[in-house]
Amino acid sequence: MKKIALVLFDWFPHGGLQRDCARIGQSLINSGAQVDVLCMTCEGDLPDGMTLIQPVLTGNTKVAQRRAFANFLQAHLADVAYDSVLGFNRLPGLDYYFAADTCFAWKATHERNWLYRLAPRNRQYLAFEKAVFAPQSTTTVFILSPLQKEEYLACYPHAGKRMVDIPPGIARDRMAGDDAEDLRQSVRQELNIAADEVLILQVGTGFPVKGVDRSLTAIAALPDALRSKVRFLLLGADKHNKYKNMADNLDIGSCVTVLDGRDDMPRMLQGADLLLQPSRKESAGMVLLEAIVAGLPVLTTETCGYAFHVRQSGAGCVIDEPFTQQALNEALLSMLLVFDKNTERSSWKQKGIQYGREGDFYAMPEKVAARVLEANGDDAHVS
Repeated sequence: MKKIALVLFDWFPHGGLQRDCARIGQSLINSGAQVDVLCMTCEGDLPDGMTLIQPVLTGNTKVAQRRAFANFLQAHLADVAYDSVLGFNRLPGLDYYFAADTCFAWKATHERNWLYRLAPRNRQYLAFEKAVFAPQSTTTVFILSPLQKEEYLACYPHAGKRMVDIPPGIARDRMAGDDAEDLRQSVRQELNIAADEVLILQVGTGFPVKGVDRSLTAIAALPDALRSKVRFLLLGADKHNKYKNMADNLDIGSCVTVLDGRDDMPRMLQGADLLLQPSRKESAGMVLLEAIVAGLPVLTTETCGYAFHVRQSGAGCVIDEPFTQQALNEALLSMLLVFDKNTERSSWKQKGIQYGREGDFYAMPEKVAARVLEANGDDAHVS
């Protein structure tokens, strides 16, 4: 029996990275492997069959705790004979890195000033990233999107031979099924959404990066008559009160609901009328593809790794870079106006559903697990 270590800083329910970790871990278990999950913090239970290893860490700051965790990881890996070590955050000592994050060196050099690179947190992140991507590293990197790969290669050109492109890995239950209308009605009854109201959905952990402020501003900019028919549902873990207060200050508090992440995402996707996801930066943005295959039109930004799926499918609209709030405001208004006509809305829906039926968007966990279990060091493309 092979013994695999999955490594990440924080485990909590509903996070995108955590869902990927869980699904890959389950695929490893299904293949007969023993799986340990090593993390700094753990909120909630791990999936069945996975063993939690959580060290007691010293340090009064996150930087100190991450340094202590990195030191623990090195000592633990020296003591325990793992066949492979798969990390979901960048750390020294990984055999494989699942690149859930965008390139930090790119961000630090292209999107921030020199002072940003001097902060202890950011110096640490750069050092951890270099441990994975520097020329002397042997870590194999699973890459999620072309945009992400382009930025990593710009900063670490020698790492290209160790990069492995992987397909998306959304759950098949996101696809629109025969029960789509029943799911839709159950959500709208739960949230008390009237038949003539439009439910806009946004999903994700880390509201600033997800551009929730952009979403609220765009909704507030809608004409009064249209805005009165809009309901906005925000799902995810972050400072709920901060964004509720922002909604109140924009005079749209009555139409905004903020909830924690949910286990019933197929229902949420069917119950909504539009996914609004104007993220500032995402390696992938799995929810974009989940919405597409569910038949939910998408409005997103070009800086999301999976935004190209929106364009390829024809299932929504992508805001070009450089981003402007005005462009988002106008795109949201334009999409909502055609909802009344229903023709283009139906086209977005049907194109998305068809795209989901034709594409290879579901097998990523099995393919990553198979590669990790091989542990042969090849650099072939996963497809």
